[in-house]
Amino acid sequence: MSQDVIEEGELSNSLLLKRQPREDEQTTKTPASSSSSPTSVLLLSTLVAVCGSYVFGSAVGYSSPVQSGIMSELSLSVAEYSLFGSILTIGAMVGAIMSGRIADHIGRKATMGLSDIFCLIGWIAIAFSKVSWLLDVGRLLVGYGMGLLSYVVPVYIAEITPKDLRGGFTTVHQLMICCGVSLTYLMGAFLNWRILALIGILPCLVQLLGLFLISESPRYLAKIGKGKDCESALLRLRGENSDISDEATEIRDYTEMLKRTSEAGIFELFRWNYTHLLVVGVGLMVLQQFGGVNAIAFYASAIFISAGFSGSIGMIAMVIVQIPMTALGALLMDKSGRRPLLLISAAGTCFGCLLVALSFLLQVLASTESAHLLNHDLMFLTIAFYHVQDLRHWKEVTPFSALAGVLIYTGSFSLGMGGIPWVIMSEIFPINMKGSAGSLVTLVSWLGSWIVSYAFNFLMKWNSSGTFFIFSSICGLTVAFVWKLVPETKGRTLEEIQSIHG
Repeated sequence: MSQDVIEEGELSNSLLLKRQPREDEQTTKTPASSSSSPTSVLLLSTLVAVCGSYVFGSAVGYSSPVQSGIMSELSLSVAEYSLFGSILTIGAMVGAIMSGRIADHIGRKATMGLSDIFCLIGWIAIAFSKVSWLLDVGRLLVGYGMGLLSYVVPVYIAEITPKDLRGGFTTVHQLMICCGVSLTYLMGAFLNWRILALIGILPCLVQLLGLFLISESPRYLAKIGKGKDCESALLRLRGENSDISDEATEIRDYTEMLKRTSEAGIFELFRWNYTHLLVVGVGLMVLQQFGGVNAIAFYASAIFISAGFSGSIGMIAMVIVQIPMTALGALLMDKSGRRPLLLISAAGTCFGCLLVALSFLLQVLASTESAHLLNHDLMFLTIAFYHVQDLRHWKEVTPFSALAGVLIYTGSFSLGMGGIPWVIMSEIFPINMKGSAGSLVTLVSWLGSWIVSYAFNFLMKWNSSGTFFIFSSICGLTVAFVWKLVPETKGRTLEEIQSIHG
């Protein structure tokens, strides 16, 4: 390979050689890195970016409330509707494969605009479809746009935000996904499926128009050699009276260092010096998906019904828990750090899945044991009677145990495991490999999502308690993974993170 190797010491030294501010600058300007107050431009840029996150969430939440309406109006079979639902993930996987490269070639803003166009066309196709194939094409296009958005939104926010605000701002991506899912689910209970699809167009239009008002990522501008534009964008984002010299110098030095390397291709990601980054990025996504999040999100109503609880009440309870816990995670991100939140979140999901597993296990034991005892000999009838009564008492508690487990899982996941893997993915990869690495990590996430959501019903038929014991074990493994391998990135610039862990 022709790619030169950057020595970690050389890179670290270059990052330490920052220009000292002049005396007049010390008296008239405030260092951007010391200020934790977001500017109006930064807030606007983040708000426009997370409109894409809402698009993401509304697409995920669309298929659940509209199922009966679409199937009856278009005369779809269960298999045809299953194709409509799952093809979204296929489109997202295709978008994920291309997302990093597209974002590196045309920029972060243009990539968000491109994804909006695909989503717009997709939603229009769904809203006006008269046949199933047009419905599927529309869903596929929306999925493709989702795949682009799932990568570019957290990366853009991470690249425009100062280090002391980056974690919380990037987690707003997950919060808006959560809002998109929840509000689409609630609106779908009252609105026709065609109207709901047309409503999906609105956040796409808002983001498209908003892109004309916001700055491109300064780090992307530096990467493509537009140093003056990079400084201009930084000044807009940090405030006219901020001293951006240190941050601009750090970005410029790091970018110049990376110019000595070629753009990392997909196979170059597996070089030894990238191993730790790749293990962390891919590992978090694998553990996030195989911990059961999409199984619970897509089939929560069926889980509640199987456990003997009301599906609608359970779903409303999930919405009530999910949004405030995601908001809490965003607020705590830059105070407690990434690792503590991840550890608490993973431990909570482990406990939640364990409660659901025990709920299903007690139901099975109560049914089989009571039948066995009632067929016992007469001499044990009295003992059997009291034993059955005790088992029935436990069986009456199991629906509430399942509800508690799902709510604990949902709240814990929303606190950290939902958003932090995307935050870390956007932080740890150097800009010369961010495109390829981001595409790979996003693809792994969507592939895991498809596998779990497709296999869940089969697993539940095999053994419902065993399924959640598996999820609980994977969540427990996540705790060990975070403890041993995931770095703390709180309070560091992207260049510092990448020089230390790269």
